[in-house]
Amino acid sequence: MTATEKIPINNEEQRDLKKSVNEHFLVPKHRLLTNDEKGQVLEKFKVKLKQLPKISIKDPVVKTIIDAKIGDIVEITRNSVTAGEAIYYRVIINE
Repeated sequence: MTATEKIPINNEEQRDLKKSVNEHFLVPKHRLLTNDEKGQVLEKFKVKLKQLPKISIKDPVVKTIIDAKIGDIVEITRNSVTAGEAIYYRVIINE
């Protein structure tokens, strides 16, 4: 097998892989915002959707979010030494 060949995996292995990605201690919590929350975030920061930082639809964590689609906003909650918790927002793009 060459380095460029893909190893076939079944659905159960895919579920296990997705679960392990989200449970890794270095992966912060990701949450898909509702349409109402999306509007509130855009209003709060006085920005348009295209002005938000981006995250790819191909990102391993985004792939695990059910119903995630291009144009949705993901809330990322990270632990912070100075703030305790820091919240970031990313718009999902097709890249």
